[in-house]
Amino acid sequence: MNKFVRVQEWLKEKGLDAFLITKGVNRYYMSGFTGSNGYLLLTSDNKYLLTDFRYKEQANEQANDCDVIIYKNGLFESLIDVFNKNNLKVIGLDKDDVTLALYEKLNEYVSEVIFVPEEDPCNNLRKVKSAQELKLLKQAVEIADKAYLHIMEYIRPGLTEMEVALELEHFMRKLGGSKNAFETIVASGKRSALPHGVASNKVINYGEFVTMDFGTVYQGYHSDMTRTLVVGESTAHQREIYDIVSKAQMKVIEKIKPGMKVCEADEIARKIIRDAGYGDNFGHGLGHGVGLEIHEQPILSPRNKTILEPGMVVTDEPGIYIPDWGGVRIEDIIIITNEGCEVLNNTPKVLCT
Repeated sequence: MNKFVRVQEWLKEKGLDAFLITKGVNRYYMSGFTGSNGYLLLTSDNKYLLTDFRYKEQANEQANDCDVIIYKNGLFESLIDVFNKNNLKVIGLDKDDVTLALYEKLNEYVSEVIFVPEEDPCNNLRKVKSAQELKLLKQAVEIADKAYLHIMEYIRPGLTEMEVALELEHFMRKLGGSKNAFETIVASGKRSALPHGVASNKVINYGEFVTMDFGTVYQGYHSDMTRTLVVGESTAHQREIYDIVSKAQMKVIEKIKPGMKVCEADEIARKIIRDAGYGDNFGHGLGHGVGLEIHEQPILSPRNKTILEPGMVVTDEPGIYIPDWGGVRIEDIIIITNEGCEVLNNTPKVLCT
C-alpha cells in the first residue's frame, strides 16, 4: 500500500486533520526533498512542503508530488494560510522532535488550532523497507565490507586506533560513501571492553583484541558492521570469548524469522552467552533497525515485543565485554525474509590477522 495512503488512514484513526513533519529524515521519506530546511504538512488529501527561497528549484524538482510553498514572510504566516484554506483545526505534531519553543510559537500564531502530540507515523512505516531502500542499503553495506577487507591488510602493531579509523573512513569515502554513519569505533586491548570505545590515540600492540564498529551513508542509507580481531597470535582465553560471541551471532542468523518477537530474537543470543557464564557481560540489546537513521525501529532488546516482519532490516550484534581485559562484538546487517533472514555483510569473521 502507498505510504501516503497509510498516513491518510492513520490521520483518520487519530481524528487529525493533518500532521506536521519536522524531522528531516521523515520529510525526505515522504517527499524526496533532501534540503536542510523545510516542513511537510500531510493532510487527508494533500502534501504541502514549506521551505525558503534557497530551495525553490530543488524542492520543485525533488518533491514533485507535493504542493511546494516558498515562504517569504516566515513559516508561521504560510502555515496559517494553509490551515485556513484547508479548514484544518486539529494538527498532530511529532512529540519526539518538536521543541517547546516551536510549540509555543505555533500556539502564539495560530491559537485557534489544536496541536496534538503524536509519534510521527513515518517512524512506523520506515520499519519495513521497499525494494529501492533495500538496494541502497546493500550498496552502503558493500562499501563497508570492502573497507574492512582493505583494513585487514592495513592493520598492524604500532598503528594508533585513530590511524585505523581514518583509513577506514577515507577508504569508504573513496568508494562513494557520503559521510560516516556514526563516530567510528576502534578499541584495542583493554579498551575493547568499551562497547562504544571511539578511536583514540592508543597504540595497537601485538596480540591485542581490536574491535572495529563503523559504517557509511550511501544516498541517505546507513551501513553498520563490527568485526573483532587479534593483531598477531591469539590466546586461549581470547579464542574462548570470540567463539562464544561468534556462536551466539550465527545462531541468531540461523533462527531469526518473521512472526518472532524481537525479544525472542534477543534471547537466542543472550541464552548462549548466559549459559557460557558471561550473561552479565552482555549489557546491551541484540541490535536495532537501520535505514535512513543508524538507529531506528525495531530495537532488538530483551523487553521489546514488536513482531518481526519481512522487509525489516536489523543488526545482529551480540558481545561480551570484560572490564580491564577486553571484549568482542561481531555485527552484521540482516534483512528479515519470508522464511528467515538474508545476511548483507560478506566479509570474513576471523579472529587473527
